Amino acid sequence: MNPLDPQEFRRQGHMIIDFLADYYQNIANYPVLSHVEPGYLRELMPSFAPLNPEPIETILRDLQQHIVPGITHWQSPNYFAYFPSSGSTAGFLGEMLSTGFNLVGFNWVSSPAATELESIVMEWLGQVLKLPKAFLFSGSGGGVLLGTTCEAILVTLVAARDKVLSQIGRENICKLVVYVSDQTHCAVQKAAHIIGILPKNIRVVKTMKSTSFTLLPESLVSSIHTDVQKGLVPCYLCATVGTTSTTAIDPLGPLCKVAKEYGMWVHVDAAYAGSACICPEFRHLIDGVEGANSFSLNAHKWFLTNLDCCCLWVKDPASVIKSLSTNSVYLENSASDSNQVVDYKDWQITLSRRFRALKVWLVLRSYGVANLRNFLRSHVEMAKTFEGLVRMDKRFEIFVPRNLAVVCFRILPCAVARIGNGRVQNGYLTTEDAANEINRKLLDSINGSGLVYMTHAIVGGAFVIRCAIGATLTEKTHVIMAWKVVQEHADTILNH
Repeated sequence: MNPLDPQEFRRQGHMIIDFLADYYQNIANYPVLSHVEPGYLRELMPSFAPLNPEPIETILRDLQQHIVPGITHWQSPNYFAYFPSSGSTAGFLGEMLSTGFNLVGFNWVSSPAATELESIVMEWLGQVLKLPKAFLFSGSGGGVLLGTTCEAILVTLVAARDKVLSQIGRENICKLVVYVSDQTHCAVQKAAHIIGILPKNIRVVKTMKSTSFTLLPESLVSSIHTDVQKGLVPCYLCATVGTTSTTAIDPLGPLCKVAKEYGMWVHVDAAYAGSACICPEFRHLIDGVEGANSFSLNAHKWFLTNLDCCCLWVKDPASVIKSLSTNSVYLENSASDSNQVVDYKDWQITLSRRFRALKVWLVLRSYGVANLRNFLRSHVEMAKTFEGLVRMDKRFEIFVPRNLAVVCFRILPCAVARIGNGRVQNGYLTTEDAANEINRKLLDSINGSGLVYMTHAIVGGAFVIRCAIGATLTEKTHVIMAWKVVQEHADTILNH
């Protein structure tokens, strides 16, 4: 057996590429959401691993017959759920190269090109985003590629924790408070739990529909004042540019100003919306970022860079390195001792790390910033089209103002003629709960069709449907078709 025989690698590799090319060519024909039952695959697979080798032809046949039916097709042009995971030829090939080299670039000496290319692409991206120089290697900061936003939040929260505890003593960790809004990603609470912040010290600040579910500085101030009076210590604020539920944009400038008064670390989570800020017309969404300590976006969401790839910039890399550095004897080397290189193992939780910079490099070079901007703009224009179609149907409403390429909508309560148990009178729902029930049924019906896939959010007590446009293959015709599917299923439910 030769697991890396070049000729066999070439032969099987061509087969895999052909398989994937055929998959993408026909992807629109698959039901977007898999409809298999839990445990379906165990019934199709042998009970034990094979003792002897099997040919790639047999494996690919089983892949098509058994695995593909259980896939939710995130790259389908009819995928409008969650946030996009936009892949591309360049992103895929970059990932392929990274996997092919199979290096473990935890420090500079373990693979100099991996480290240096990562620093270069993070500098390029930071410049395109017009991040303050304080976030760049050319200033006093720097950037690192991680797997996900969850990792970025954990890394920055550890640094924030240690920075405060170095001043007040590690025994006072029970006094540290982390601030989020009720729209902030749950990753913050998970990270806080991991590093020992008490659950009762996660301060969730309420947002309101009247202010588009953004985190208001005055609400933050009120919460901080209450905590300080109790002898607690403000430690960390996560502000979001593009919340998961409604893509709300927290006002960075005013929030950073409040945080600065209390010496808090501010992390800006722009996982989704950050990519759009390479477009001059959307750059204002991160105005005020100069007051933050760290900033992250997910290139694997809306930047044609295949999963996984989170870009994190920090103003003070030394604070991260101080918290996360590992200095075992077997890692010692003259390059690290010279302090002239970056050792990315000290910028992350794990030791081992992947060569993610390759796919970012290929994406930037293969498409160029101008085309990437147009790619993002095209999705925003499609979202405007979908929004316009929703507004034309008086049975529906746009629940919150659209930001970028996510449209949150629902059937209006007054559009429902009747619901069982006498909960509707004179054409109007008597409770918001009944309206939520109708919209939940509508979403289930839409997704059950297999024609499109959308997801929901519950904000301000309302069940709303989210149409997130951003799949690489999506075109205007798919968006129009998606709205027709919504209307047809609404007709059935409302006239039932």
